[in-house]
Amino acid sequence: MKRYIAMAALTVALMPAAAQDTYENANVLGGDLNGTARYVGMGGAMEALGADISTIGTNPAGLGLFRHSHVSLSAGLVSQQGMNKFDNLSKTNMSFDQGGFVWADIVGDESFLNFSFNYHKSRNFDRLINVHNNFVRHNDRGASLSKLAFAKSTKRSDTNGGYDLGYNTKTNTWMGYRNPQENSQYAYPFTQWDYLYTNAYNVDDVNNPEGDFLFSDAHDYYFDEANRGWIADFDFNLSGNFDQRVFWGLTFGFHSVNYKSFSLYDEMLVNSNGDDVGTIQLEDDHRIEGSGFDVKFGLIVRPVEDSPFRVGLSVSTPTWYTLTSKNYTTIFNNTYTGEYEHLLDPAYDYWGYDDLSCEDSFEYKYVTPWKFGLSLGHTFESYLALGASYEYSDYGAASTRGYNGSFDYYGHENTSQDRIMTRDTENKLTGVHLLKVGAEFKPDPALAVRLGYNYQTTAYNKDAFRDTQLDSPGVYFSSTPDFVNWDDTHRITCGLGYKYEGFSIDLAYQYSINKGTFHPFQSNLEFQDGYITYDNGVTEPYYETCIATPTSFDFKRHQVLLTLGYTF
Repeated sequence: MKRYIAMAALTVALMPAAAQDTYENANVLGGDLNGTARYVGMGGAMEALGADISTIGTNPAGLGLFRHSHVSLSAGLVSQQGMNKFDNLSKTNMSFDQGGFVWADIVGDESFLNFSFNYHKSRNFDRLINVHNNFVRHNDRGASLSKLAFAKSTKRSDTNGGYDLGYNTKTNTWMGYRNPQENSQYAYPFTQWDYLYTNAYNVDDVNNPEGDFLFSDAHDYYFDEANRGWIADFDFNLSGNFDQRVFWGLTFGFHSVNYKSFSLYDEMLVNSNGDDVGTIQLEDDHRIEGSGFDVKFGLIVRPVEDSPFRVGLSVSTPTWYTLTSKNYTTIFNNTYTGEYEHLLDPAYDYWGYDDLSCEDSFEYKYVTPWKFGLSLGHTFESYLALGASYEYSDYGAASTRGYNGSFDYYGHENTSQDRIMTRDTENKLTGVHLLKVGAEFKPDPALAVRLGYNYQTTAYNKDAFRDTQLDSPGVYFSSTPDFVNWDDTHRITCGLGYKYEGFSIDLAYQYSINKGTFHPFQSNLEFQDGYITYDNGVTEPYYETCIATPTSFDFKRHQVLLTLGYTF
């Protein structure tokens, strides 16, 4: 029968602090190129040009250039190329991307004070990943997730990057403890998937009654993942200008996170002869939900009174997130080995009923880094506008905080920084540079043609990996070991716009591509697996490796966006 364990319920008294790991947190860092069709069509390079509501979240001073009130709505289609449908997520999906208004109020002959609100989808998480690869043997040694779980158990303590396995009579399962002398504190490197692999496969009291633990190498692996959801930004802005030369803006941003991920990881295990013995599948249903708050300030200046040339500056505070992570994770042991195997009983189908699951939910804090922007803009009479923008944010400066079980005077639970995970973020993530250039040409006052290019550098340091050996609660609560290191992102855009009296219609197309390298798990772990005695009688420790084979793929996305607007 199916059996599950609520990990958080067992550990709340022992480990009150909870946080998420670097790679999971990276989901809420940064954003897509999205907003109005005019903004997207110009590659987002409008921070100094202004007069577009999408600048409310990048350079709030851009709204100070509005001289009339304006309302707009944007929606479209987003389509991914090169992947297959999974978990009922199609490659093409509709998206409501923006809705907002600017209320312009004249306060002087040449000055305006504007009030604005805008919703926009800063991240669209809809994404499919399908990868398949063979494990490459290194020095006649293979790899598997079962092997990695075993390898960590040989470390015998959390200070060595592992755990000591002991039998928990309350749950009737094997658990990972801090060290052999400590059987009341679970080790942080003992992840949820370590628990599942250990109890479902690595322990086999039937075929191995002496109670030794085992592992098997894998021939190949399959991985399918469907990501859904969004980060929705709700921005409130106050902006204005002085004599049409100095423009300023202040935005208060509220962010709503709704991230869903469903993945299935499948390994084909082999015996010592290299023969297939069945598969083990790890199925994970994971969610991140919560909200955040930040403040943005911007300036646009025309240095020369008689010139339309503009310089823009912007700064955004960190976003202070309160997030909840939830998962339900199941392992299916489709072999003849292990405590939860089910192929011996023909009554069970391929997916089986004799599987093991765990579920978990916890709340934590996450603080994103500051963001700084510099932009330039110039118009040539009324027929040509050129824009360029640069933004920088040090992703490695993001901070993870967990609730620590103490309370303040008002009864609110205090948080403390997860120093180990924060240091891991500093080592694995790097500063991200974002460059935007765009142009708008008007062959007729009512018609606009737009082009843009948007380039963003990678957020990951070279050789970054998802470390499952850290002595951090963010590791303990992780339910999967896989990770993707994303390369630089290139976005090419174009668009058209048409105005008739106060009405406007804008259409944009965006093509984005970045390469990803998928890793089923970390590959830097060597461990001792007993001893070997040579013919001359010499006995030496025998060391094993568990090196996963990465898979490279392209993430290609097409977006068609339509914006309807009215100026009054």
